Amino acid sequence: MVNPERRAELVAHARATIKHGSQSFSAASQLFDSKTRERAWLLYAWCRQCDDIADNQVLGGELGDQSDLDERLAHIRRLTALAFEGKPTGDPAFDALGVVAEECGLTPAMAEDVIAGFALDADDWRPRTEADMMRYCYHVAGAVGVMMAVVMGVDPEDQDTLDRANDLGLAFQLSNIARDIVEDDAAGRCYLPINWLVEQDIEPGQHTKPHHREELAEMAARLVALVEKHEAAARVGAERLPFRSRWAVLAAARIYGAIGRKVRDRGTEAWNSRTFVPRWEKALYGMRAFLSAAINREKHPDGEITWGIKDFRPA
Repeated sequence: MVNPERRAELVAHARATIKHGSQSFSAASQLFDSKTRERAWLLYAWCRQCDDIADNQVLGGELGDQSDLDERLAHIRRLTALAFEGKPTGDPAFDALGVVAEECGLTPAMAEDVIAGFALDADDWRPRTEADMMRYCYHVAGAVGVMMAVVMGVDPEDQDTLDRANDLGLAFQLSNIARDIVEDDAAGRCYLPINWLVEQDIEPGQHTKPHHREELAEMAARLVALVEKHEAAARVGAERLPFRSRWAVLAAARIYGAIGRKVRDRGTEAWNSRTFVPRWEKALYGMRAFLSAAINREKHPDGEITWGIKDFRPA
């Protein structure tokens, strides 16, 4: 077990990382109780560092040389393994993972599912089908949601609640995909399934051109329908969380759901400027989430939930 002084150093490093790397996540973490908040920071620090190593960048900045991808992923896995063994890694972000894993019961398999997402992104991967796209969303966001659920106190053996935590991550990432279609294309990436583009009769690499904006708006609406499906399913799991964690989850779900819905509502204009939720609107969603968390009777999806994490992993 790490000594209290070293733990405090790691928490301070993780807090600085999240404040610099994501103001939105930093603000949202304030809704947690102090113990959960610190653990969320520790987990974020590891995720951020893995992402930076995989993309050869600093705190989400400009992408670096991608030629030595295999070596960088091996480095991530090597340090992650040391962290789970409780050994010093020489990197505070990986040491932070070791602390939160020991305290909460995170497993190497959970971490590997996240690392697999970095591999997909860095390997210039493209989804051919909707199932491929959902697999990507699982690895880059749903798997992080699973780890966050354990940080919030969910039993690592409670598969149904972990499935619902995955749903929240899927909703987040699908909203990001809808919002960032043009931005991703400029970076040489496309997360829309190839068969969706074929159905719209769009030539390869031409989906962001002005003459395809109607088709792009239709595909964005299709993404948002998936966002709302998984957002609703996530509320089922949120009901089982402690109050402050439930509040944080419901606030985040409302804010990211709003991003997707704004993209859908803007139609063909959605990519003329970046879609965002202003600070006052985030505060409003936070207040509404507080009331929802207190009442704890969220609207569930129509019909039975028949999917889980197993459906988003590769066969």
